[in-house]
Amino acid sequence: MKILENIGMRALRNMDPEAAHGMAIKALQMGVAPAPGRITSNRLKTTLAGLPLDNPVGLAAGFDKNATALNGLAKAGFGFFEVGAATPRAQPGNPKPRLFRLTEDQAAINRFGFNNDGMEAIAARLAQRPKEAVIGLNLGANKDSDDRAGDFAKVLAHCGTHLDFATVNVSSPNTEKLRDLQGKAALSALLAGVMDARDGLDRKIPVFLKIAPDLSDAELVEIAEVAIDSKLDAVITTNTTLDRTGLKSHHKDEMGGLSGAPLFEKSTRVLARMSQLTEGKMPLVGVGGISNAEQAYAKICAGASAVQLYTALVYGGLSLTEEIIRGLDALLEQDGFANVTDAVGSKREDWL
Repeated sequence: MKILENIGMRALRNMDPEAAHGMAIKALQMGVAPAPGRITSNRLKTTLAGLPLDNPVGLAAGFDKNATALNGLAKAGFGFFEVGAATPRAQPGNPKPRLFRLTEDQAAINRFGFNNDGMEAIAARLAQRPKEAVIGLNLGANKDSDDRAGDFAKVLAHCGTHLDFATVNVSSPNTEKLRDLQGKAALSALLAGVMDARDGLDRKIPVFLKIAPDLSDAELVEIAEVAIDSKLDAVITTNTTLDRTGLKSHHKDEMGGLSGAPLFEKSTRVLARMSQLTEGKMPLVGVGGISNAEQAYAKICAGASAVQLYTALVYGGLSLTEEIIRGLDALLEQDGFANVTDAVGSKREDWL
């Protein structure tokens, strides 16, 4: 399968990035993508905000924006995965081109702008979801909304029945003024509405918050306080960055959020600081620049209970998921950890 995947990956890299992404989704829908199924061990089994996971390696939001490849993703080895972002109304997002490969940097820049089919279409697909998978939805706001804070609650109320968790995404740089909602007062009010919507569901699902990597320390302190006061279930650190330091690729100056290898150290420092600030009162999900087992392990040792990846799959293919999970298992064994939970935060001080 790896040989065929390598051939396919070479072909995809010669295509327009957004078209290539569409082909990857199609491969999952058709059942021709790598499908190792359940990957687990006694060391890898864990829980995230009360959710039992076969392993702590997840897929970040943005890959399957419209929840059209749920069955394929459920067989891809991930311990959990997140779809979306979904907004109340369908919207086309920003003009194309809006996705750029930065091959020399093993990175990508996107300015999609929450393009999606809207909560009604996405909820209908989630209603047919594979039951054995752990699936979350990234909640977003319409670009032209008069009540962006209310949009998050609206999507959760409409889709929550079909979810295992939901993520409040106020950290995308591609919707104007969205990141302003990370301020203490605005975020507290937004989360109050979301938690009310969650409490109105038949089944109370965990609610996560996804934050940006470009926050000051004072802003991180405020977010930690709000997260605890709001009784959030987890914080995802981090989304894409606006920082362009050290990039070499042709598209380095494109507008949008940067993801991939250059984000690893910055996002891991934010993760470690958030771990310190929250004092173990809520789990953290580490995301940003993970492309191998060592980096996944580093995020866990910095304070993450689970991790997510996405951009590395553009360069390594979907089979990279299994490599990272099995490599993580070996690293945990090598360091004498009986379970991944024991490794969480064990080297946090190295990043502070």
